[in-house]
Amino acid sequence: MSGVVLQTFPLGPQWPTIDPFLFVAHHLDDYPAGNTELGPDAPLTGRDMGQDFAGVDGWNMYHGSTVPGFPQHPHRGFETITYLRSGYCDHSDSLGATARFGRGDAQWMTAGKGIVHAEMFPLLSADDPNPLELFQIWLNLPASDKMVDPYFTMLWSHDTPTLVAENDGDAGLVDITVIAGSLDGAQGQAPPPNSWAARAEADVGIWHLRFDPGARWTMPPTTAPDAHRVIYAFAGSSLSIAGEVVDAGTGAAVDPRRPLELVAGPEGIECMVLQGRPIGEPVAQYGPFVMNTRAEIEQAFADYQRTGFGGWPWPADDPNHGSEPRRFARHADGRVERFDDEGVLEHSAS
Repeated sequence: MSGVVLQTFPLGPQWPTIDPFLFVAHHLDDYPAGNTELGPDAPLTGRDMGQDFAGVDGWNMYHGSTVPGFPQHPHRGFETITYLRSGYCDHSDSLGATARFGRGDAQWMTAGKGIVHAEMFPLLSADDPNPLELFQIWLNLPASDKMVDPYFTMLWSHDTPTLVAENDGDAGLVDITVIAGSLDGAQGQAPPPNSWAARAEADVGIWHLRFDPGARWTMPPTTAPDAHRVIYAFAGSSLSIAGEVVDAGTGAAVDPRRPLELVAGPEGIECMVLQGRPIGEPVAQYGPFVMNTRAEIEQAFADYQRTGFGGWPWPADDPNHGSEPRRFARHADGRVERFDDEGVLEHSAS
């Protein structure tokens, strides 16, 4: 390894991360046309229903039985950031919040002391395929914030800053989406108030990069010299990182203290970048709970069994929000945001 690229590793459905992140799940499903129940218009025989992760025919039902996705399940002690490239996600939670999002939107949820939510992927087109691509990023919380009140917010794509780095000649462009943090003067939308990312000194960044073939861009150093930074080259051909070439399907932990010249290979490349100062505390994880000690994990199970983390207010474990492909959010405080068919905000009120 060079002095800049510290480590490389292959990417699978779940990507390894470094403190303060816990992991990244990359869901890429080539769903067929939908049926009248918003599930796949295809036979489900031969699938391990309720635990379908085998990628039969290029898609998964996950824990869904009719609509693909993840019916109600609990979390405590960390945060989820869900970034949708294509398709739709229907969110419902124990706070009473609901949302349908897609088209580059991201949802940020602080589980804190406990929340139950469902994430379903309705197949809204009955005439055409329904491809889905999303990234779910788990960001840890420090011990001081693991038992804060849960919080749900939307980062709508029209408010998400983007940058375009132009290259001389025929090298093409680099399109950059700033999901979290700041980059080259662009400031991402505000994270939840108790997030590790809400602390300026944490220097948390989540960026999506798309390079044209041969395009180049220099990534600036982090503001915190002890931050961690990982580049995930997930689609395309290859990426040169300060002269060291990694193929698509590879993650690279890099030195965050130095500017990095990134150059795309002959077919371009797409990358996700995660960075942030480490929390530096013990991590105890069991399934949907992430705490600091085993005793706290056992307490999380006991609390969930006793209280249901506020209970489940919806009539089904796997609710969806109907067949209209309109994005919206109904927040826990009653505020509603609704978009028209063209993706223009048409309503925002309490």
